[in-house]
Amino acid sequence: MARRHYLKAINRSAILNVIRTHGPIARADIARRTGLSPATVTGQTAELIQDGLIFEKQEGDSRGGRRPVLLALVEDGIYVAGIKLAEDRASLAITDLNAEVIVNQEIKLESRDPQAVSEHLAQALRHEMAAHDLAFSRLLGLGVGLAGIVDSAKGICRLSPFNNWFDVPFAEYLEELLERPVYLDNDVNTLTLMEKLYGLGQHVDNFLVVTIGRGVGLGIVIDGEIYRGARGGAGEFGHMVIDPAGLETDGERGTLETFVAEPWLVRRAQLQGLNIDSIEAFTQLGRDGDPVVTGLLAQAGEVLGQSLANLVSLFDPSLIILSGEGVRLGESLFTPMRAALEMYSFANMFDEVILRIEPLSDVAWARGAASLVLGRVFHRPDPDQIELVNL
Repeated sequence: MARRHYLKAINRSAILNVIRTHGPIARADIARRTGLSPATVTGQTAELIQDGLIFEKQEGDSRGGRRPVLLALVEDGIYVAGIKLAEDRASLAITDLNAEVIVNQEIKLESRDPQAVSEHLAQALRHEMAAHDLAFSRLLGLGVGLAGIVDSAKGICRLSPFNNWFDVPFAEYLEELLERPVYLDNDVNTLTLMEKLYGLGQHVDNFLVVTIGRGVGLGIVIDGEIYRGARGGAGEFGHMVIDPAGLETDGERGTLETFVAEPWLVRRAQLQGLNIDSIEAFTQLGRDGDPVVTGLLAQAGEVLGQSLANLVSLFDPSLIILSGEGVRLGESLFTPMRAALEMYSFANMFDEVILRIEPLSDVAWARGAASLVLGRVFHRPDPDQIELVNL
């Protein structure tokens, strides 16, 4: 029975993808493109119409005989939501089925208690939908991204260093409040999923997303699937040790983050005598040509480039997307990074890699979280999570 449900969910996913990509489209053409039988397509599309995900749009051109009825994706009136969770705030995005943002809102958080946070977020989501005349009954689900180690299959935050959470069933808390499916993942994984579904990684089977900002993160796509590791901890790129005798943070020394992450760049500037307390002040000094700041950025770029060269050797990606708030540091960081990446890549492996630098906003993070729901709707289900796919 479980296998039958799994195959049915795969069929549903395939049909939705064809309609999203090629619609409006006739049932016969769906059968031809998917290889499914006409009876299977008819049965599945009837369920999708009943669920409100597709509709009969118009009649197509006749090929002899009766004109076919065309099917299209319902783009208006069905919503998904995404939340990017930080320490003292959250970014909320409500999107349509094409991940186009309808509402985005920043939410201030006064507590770090996970149940209090879940109550605040659930209330804020309901409030924003009501304020914008969006029917809550048409919400398919909520995706949440946060920094740390996340068991996405179980919806449990195993470790969130910023919030000091350990083994928190955060998805369950929100599901009880919203009575909707809630999907939880590492925030960089949600961003990577958005790139895979709607961005630069749409037609790329093997690529990496590296984020720099408050920390340094990594999203990994191998053979078209996001790789999370055995316990959800894959991609903790910023915790790679560069200098065992370097600056200490949380019991670690000389990690990549201590060279590249924004708070540590500010800290290194302070250690060299600069009276600054923000990354904005640091960035402005860099624009003004301050020798301390330009030297720190050159060092950070070289270390980041060496580390990216290691990733190229490990994963052999066709594409690396560099993103996050830290891209505002500009060419003072990227020029030495590119030089080091080319210098330290093994056997010219980097020659075939496309490198893209992509600025990022909070709403993009939240849109990535919303993609967790869209990924369940449109893409092949995991057989271990089939109950999460059948809507």
